[in-house]
Amino acid sequence: MSGQQNDLGEAAALKTIYAGARPTAKRIRKSKLVVLEGPDQGRELELTRETVLVGRHAVCDLPLQDKSVSSRHFSISAVDHGYLLRDEGSTNGTFYGDVRIREIFLRPGTVFRAGSTVLKFSPTDESITVELSSQGRFDSLLGESVAMREVFATLERVAPSELTVLIQGETGTGKEMVARAIHNHSPRRNKPYVVLDCSSIPKDLIESTIFGHEKGSFTGALGQHRGVFEQANGGTIFLDEIGELDANLQPKLLRVLENREVKRVGGDRTFGVDVRVIAATNRDLRKMVAEGSFREDLYFRMGVVAFELPPLRRRRDDVPLLVAHFLERFNEGRRELGRPVLEVSPEAMAGLMERPWNGNIRELKNVVERAASLGDGPVLTRRDFLLDGAQSGLIPLAEASVVGAAPAPAAPETARAPTQRTAPQVDQGSTVVFPVDIGVEFKDAKQALGDDFEAIYLRMLVLAHKGNISQCAKAAGLTRFHLRELLKKHEIKAKG
Repeated sequence: MSGQQNDLGEAAALKTIYAGARPTAKRIRKSKLVVLEGPDQGRELELTRETVLVGRHAVCDLPLQDKSVSSRHFSISAVDHGYLLRDEGSTNGTFYGDVRIREIFLRPGTVFRAGSTVLKFSPTDESITVELSSQGRFDSLLGESVAMREVFATLERVAPSELTVLIQGETGTGKEMVARAIHNHSPRRNKPYVVLDCSSIPKDLIESTIFGHEKGSFTGALGQHRGVFEQANGGTIFLDEIGELDANLQPKLLRVLENREVKRVGGDRTFGVDVRVIAATNRDLRKMVAEGSFREDLYFRMGVVAFELPPLRRRRDDVPLLVAHFLERFNEGRRELGRPVLEVSPEAMAGLMERPWNGNIRELKNVVERAASLGDGPVLTRRDFLLDGAQSGLIPLAEASVVGAAPAPAAPETARAPTQRTAPQVDQGSTVVFPVDIGVEFKDAKQALGDDFEAIYLRMLVLAHKGNISQCAKAAGLTRFHLRELLKKHEIKAKG
């Protein structure tokens, strides 16, 4: 299918979910925090970010001198229903009146206490205007929601610059796609783009991976190796999962960012590098700074421009567009075969928009591809997307007979449900035999086979890598979050 056809398919999806002219900006009523009592009496903080942090540490948006205030004492977040005050596990607590709170919605004029400091939440009569992009996509990123078009507006300004960018967001929100999009829209687009996943490299190799090494510099260094900064010279380096970077390497990375020079392990020469740095993390770096596990100076150096990708639950209006986009690969093949294209029933789409999507875009993509592969079509229903607990009548595969693992004990015959199936068997040659239960409907039997395959694959994967989550995820081409969720689903234990 041509790119034009794909654009037309997406345009049709847009038409069904968005009518009228796009707003070009959103207005936010200004609010502020005022310190009424305490060492910082009279200080104010305008709430111009989605989440602000207050505490004693310099990394906070409002750093306080009160010694009874914790490094990260409380945060205030702009959410759908107003402003949410949340205690961040402080030692001396956050109080509304005489009541110690974990979280509370703030009303205009709310007075509360953190340690010995008394603060007041005060909305003002002023408002600020936040620019939105006029486009519903940026590079390969899609989104018609206000939350995403605010991100696109930021990317449109930042991408052509040379600024260091820190992308924050939950797992599965598309941070790597954003980094690639920034590179593609920068003056360096025709230069190297190098990705370093800081979470997937063994500690004993990461320094060599980043900075390179000279021949003979350590056991196994049989030749000279250029590190990722040298490989990215002239282009862009993407440091994924920067929060996982070993503490001993953080000062060395800071020196590279500040001096734009690297020295290979075992070498005495420095090499100048011209790279743009983009980093991403799903961890709370400010919390890590306050706890001492991430360097404060590196945090500020990485976050010259920092923004957070919204989770899918905050951009539910984009779900129909994303579903149509993920279905297009399947519909392309169906068109070539003269078969009707796959569609989603209104009831199923409503269910998809209501789901919390803890795995965000990645989870949605997996769910859509699963439904498109296993559904009978052409109209995919709530059952195809497992929105009605379609698996509830199936017997879960708690234990599979995998080489090296003990099989689950057989249940007494009288206790068996009529549709229970024998567990798949794996012989010494890793040949898997999946029993088929014709006592259930075709779709349920097919779904069960998919679940059996997942369990067998995961158990063999865990055995092969001795339960190491990082190695398993890398070998399977999955994120560690997704792998953990699958392991949890099938009650399989692993390390890390």
